[in-house]
Amino acid sequence: MTDVETVECPCGSGTNYDACCEPLIKGEKKAETAEQLMRSRYTAYAKVEMDYIFNTTHKDQRTDFDPKESKRWAEESDWQSLKIIETHEGGPDDTTGSVEFLANYIQDGTEYDHHEIATFVKEGDIWFFEDGQPVKPRPVVREMPKIGRNDPCHCGSGKKFKKCCMRAA
Repeated sequence: MTDVETVECPCGSGTNYDACCEPLIKGEKKAETAEQLMRSRYTAYAKVEMDYIFNTTHKDQRTDFDPKESKRWAEESDWQSLKIIETHEGGPDDTTGSVEFLANYIQDGTEYDHHEIATFVKEGDIWFFEDGQPVKPRPVVREMPKIGRNDPCHCGSGKKFKKCCMRAA
């Protein structure tokens, strides 16, 4: 009996690479959903598989693809994690879909969060990456009303907030 090294897939699915994204990247299997294509493209960047990135980019977007720059970026990045935030459509029976994701990587000692909504289109039975738009930070929405410095403290002490819990914070 031989020991086979199992390597977790970089896409964060929790599955082994050889059973997850590798068959897609090697062309042995097609992505069934937009999310599956998104995960495999992240993995292709992590593994510097630029042919896969090019081949899974929609033909209308390939003129903007710079293989040398993309390869340099992928090689110089230490890919940390991929988090799928939300998917809209993009199932096996759909022809379009979008995936909101957060990809974390380190480059030149600095950690980056790449937050994007990627759109995908399916032609025949093949999914393609169509476009991606960065997600702007969402404003923070306060759950409770703001407590002013001179308002009564919310703890019920009877003191002003500035003389009570504000000091503890």
